[in-house]
Amino acid sequence: MIDLNDLRERPDAYKDAAKKKRITVDVDAFLKLDSQRRDLIQTVEEMRAKKNAVSARVPTMKGDEKKQAITEMKELDATLKGKENDLATIETQWNDRQLLLPAIPLPQVPTGKDESENVEMKKWGTIPESISNAKDHVELGEALDIIDIPRGAKVAGARSYYLKGDGARLEMAVLLFALDSLRKKGWTQFTPPYLAAYECFMGTGFFPGGDQTNIYAVGGRSEKDAAIEPDNLFLIGTSEVTVASYHMGETLPASELPKRYAGFSPCFRREAGTYGKDTKGLYRIHQFQKIEQVVLCEADTDIAMKMFEEIRTNAEEVLQALGLPYRVLTICTGDLGKGKLFQQDIETWMPSRKSYGETHSCSYLGDFQARRLNMKYEGADGKRRFVHTLNNTLIASPRILIPLLEIYQNADGSVTIPDVLRPYMGGQERIAKP
Repeated sequence: MIDLNDLRERPDAYKDAAKKKRITVDVDAFLKLDSQRRDLIQTVEEMRAKKNAVSARVPTMKGDEKKQAITEMKELDATLKGKENDLATIETQWNDRQLLLPAIPLPQVPTGKDESENVEMKKWGTIPESISNAKDHVELGEALDIIDIPRGAKVAGARSYYLKGDGARLEMAVLLFALDSLRKKGWTQFTPPYLAAYECFMGTGFFPGGDQTNIYAVGGRSEKDAAIEPDNLFLIGTSEVTVASYHMGETLPASELPKRYAGFSPCFRREAGTYGKDTKGLYRIHQFQKIEQVVLCEADTDIAMKMFEEIRTNAEEVLQALGLPYRVLTICTGDLGKGKLFQQDIETWMPSRKSYGETHSCSYLGDFQARRLNMKYEGADGKRRFVHTLNNTLIASPRILIPLLEIYQNADGSVTIPDVLRPYMGGQERIAKP
């Protein structure tokens, strides 16, 4: 949600933002509706005031004067109800349409039509030379008996999988190592709800819009053999939804900011619109585990961008400790989400793809989410302002297992476990054939 006063003062900036973000929204139509709403509010308030004034005088009236006043009140009441109905209709449209308005990107966001025009900002690490008889992560996983995709598909359909044995242990080792990296820096870890109400998805900007098609809705049975009915609950695709909603409707003291939260949860995505894309292996699946950094800070872009550097660096340090080559991309306007002011993605080298694959995303949303979730802080001056929010993937699995398995494979078919993960696997140094 955006600052409507700012929209009224400079509508062209929002039209430009919508155009650059490739978002279809009629700013002029919304402003017309906004004007109608304000006029109707004034009319309704004036009519209510007049009705109350006449009502207060009626008991003091007598005879024809009283009859005439009562008749006028009835007419006024009927007109007022009509205006109130009109206002309720416009209020609904006004609330719905403003949720479609985009936030304005920061000036440093590169202009581009789509992901092909994202800008590489930096690279780290050396791409390893391929070894003889190199396998992709699926071949490795099957040979080592640590990944089973056919049985996953049998149980839950396409894009499903099992991690087993050392595969499951390797995943937990990566996640625990990443969590410990934040714990040592003083971050607060959350195990958040995996289900959330519509209001939380709306508040974080996932509803309404294109992302909505990727969210699983949950149904329930109220009686034995009764039809499944919606529960108004949805499975999260990222713990950003429930962790960012933690302070929904609250006003925090400025002294408590910034809030540094780490949500650790399973995540679920329908992957709508990706038919035939990245269908092999663990790259694009319906269920995964993720550690998400969520930050609430003061309404200051300079402060927020320092936090942005901090959370992106946290993710980079995990990749560096794992010895995985990566690059950082600054996302262009055409690939930037509706509520985002600035975004950078981290892509990790994946030998089987012969390219980098996205593994992390880091976003700054200004007060876009805070306005929707009504999250504020009170400064030393006593004024209340909306907080600014940021989020970043610290690690996501099993996608991160793709470069881990493929880069650390050996010619004999085994996989070397990175040094930093060995304490989490009981000192084990390799994953070998059973």
